Amino acid sequence: MKPRLYYILVITFSVSLSCSSSKKTSKTLEQLQKSDTTIQMNPVITAKTDSFLNNLLAAYPQYFEQALLHAKQLKVQIIYTQIDRDENNKPSFHDYYFKVDTNDYFYPASSVKMPIAFLALQKLNELKLPGLNKRSSFITEKDYSGQTVTYNDPSAKDGRPTIAQYIKKIFLVSNNDAFNRLYEFLGQEYINERLHKMGYRDVQILHRLSVSLTEDENRHTNPVAFYDSSTNMLYQQPVQFSQIKFSGRNDSVGEKYYDGNNHLIDHAMDFSSKNRISLEDLHHILRSVIFPQSVPKYQRFNLTDDDYRFLYQYMSQYPPETTYPFYDSATTWDGISKFLFWGAEKGSLPKNIRIFNKIGGAYGFLSDISYFVDFNKKIEFMLSAAIYCNSDGILNDDKYDYDSVGYPFMKNLGRVIYDYELKRKREHEPDLSAFKISYDR
Repeated sequence: MKPRLYYILVITFSVSLSCSSSKKTSKTLEQLQKSDTTIQMNPVITAKTDSFLNNLLAAYPQYFEQALLHAKQLKVQIIYTQIDRDENNKPSFHDYYFKVDTNDYFYPASSVKMPIAFLALQKLNELKLPGLNKRSSFITEKDYSGQTVTYNDPSAKDGRPTIAQYIKKIFLVSNNDAFNRLYEFLGQEYINERLHKMGYRDVQILHRLSVSLTEDENRHTNPVAFYDSSTNMLYQQPVQFSQIKFSGRNDSVGEKYYDGNNHLIDHAMDFSSKNRISLEDLHHILRSVIFPQSVPKYQRFNLTDDDYRFLYQYMSQYPPETTYPFYDSATTWDGISKFLFWGAEKGSLPKNIRIFNKIGGAYGFLSDISYFVDFNKKIEFMLSAAIYCNSDGILNDDKYDYDSVGYPFMKNLGRVIYDYELKRKREHEPDLSAFKISYDR
């Protein structure tokens, strides 16, 4: 296969954009602020692009020239939300888009874990059973093919598996088994019906992660039980079978792929039976938890004040700051789950900047859905992005361009938006105390 022209051009992204200053650009800050008219690219095309965000990226050709020239091939999507506070600290939001298209499929990978974590807390609250909470012992049994059991969790202080411990691992290091256990507690039908009722009607969460199961096996979810500290059963749920009917899809990715027998298949890989959720839905779901009062009641998750504090902590905490599970900073560094702004940067990171987020990465796709806070500079914003890093067009060959394309793009995008926010005028300084967290260590 001949190499694609857009990858013959060397894609070079900076890895050292300053956090506090920018190089001179072709557009002044005032010009960029005024260029906020939404452009309908073509009546037939559903992608949303704002001239403001397009011009901001164009002002940094050293970082984004190839992403702008080849946005379609790279499947670039960006959502940037400016947040302004009034005199009572009430936030208002202004969304900007670049190539955001709900019809342009991207594989969400681990980003689907975010709504599942929120739904797991919600379901516990909906059960309204005395003593049942996210810290109750959570035992997973098996009663169908493909299912596995869990009776303990060595990463927990007392060895008990709990909803809380699984959610910690989902946000700290994007643990797949933790997601699978929450998927099994919720059940496929509950997950999709609840999200659809909240307005996310195109969502299809169809399967566990990192295990090869049939559609039928993913529709069946394990029997589970919860116990208190005295081993008294609080709640028992039998094996569930999802009867939900999903609309047909025609999602495919790539030009060729290796199948499970390591045979190269000479056509695109069918993703129609894989998880689907749009970047815009993920962005809005995050906003509904960070700023629940900013969305309609039907789009708010049923969470307690303690749930919100818990989520804010582990969405923003670095793995080496965590006691249980324990993570060695040499192998699990601060920014391992923070693509935007940090990319693949290792080592200790400054503590004044906190990012409340969820990443995803698989099949050449990278995504990050984030809310940023800098307590020293008194700025905040939301930023979500997705990009496809697969220059040879072959899936399952373990040859993806994460290091040369994906991580640098994410890092530079986060820093350009951050740098813009440093200069953006605000009528009222935000009170960010709600997001000040006491971390484990």
